[in-house]
Amino acid sequence: MSTVALLPPRKQPKEESITAWALAARGGDTEAVEHFVRALHPDVRRYVTFLGADPQSADDLAQDTFLRALSSLHRFEGRSSARTWLLAIARRAVIDGIRHSSVRPRLSDAADWEAVVERNQPRDLPGFDDGVVLAELLDALPDDRREAFVLTQMLGLPYAEAALVTGCPIGTVRSRVARARVSLVQWLGEADDG
Repeated sequence: MSTVALLPPRKQPKEESITAWALAARGGDTEAVEHFVRALHPDVRRYVTFLGADPQSADDLAQDTFLRALSSLHRFEGRSSARTWLLAIARRAVIDGIRHSSVRPRLSDAADWEAVVERNQPRDLPGFDDGVVLAELLDALPDDRREAFVLTQMLGLPYAEAALVTGCPIGTVRSRVARARVSLVQWLGEADDG
């Protein structure tokens, strides 16, 4: 009987520190830029991945997010946390990426590129199977529920900030997270019974 434990987000710098780094970076502090990027890069990468980006394009989208953010840092005033502001930029980067890729054909040198990718995936990592199960369960959620769940339960954003990122009322975010939890618990129960 195996279940996937939904772990709390890892220990991160306080929101106030991250926002202070963003404001200092806006003023030209290069060390603050480095702290800001290092503190939020894992969250941005995870967020764009769970919004549906394939693992290879997730790195590109995370980089695009930071390029957009750093070029518009002069407009950041600290009215919301820097994390909320950055994840809203990441969301727009994913949407733009989806629009862009939908009009471009995908090319591959290999006749069966899926088999090549599958063979090259690491399998001996601790927790690999649980991670695959969690990713599959999250992928099965409707997009709006997955996004709300990832923002609040995996990235640790308060519901109010997740509402700012997604552009919907806080009650809608709460509802989406609750529905996502119900679905995930149900699916885990079915997997354990099967």
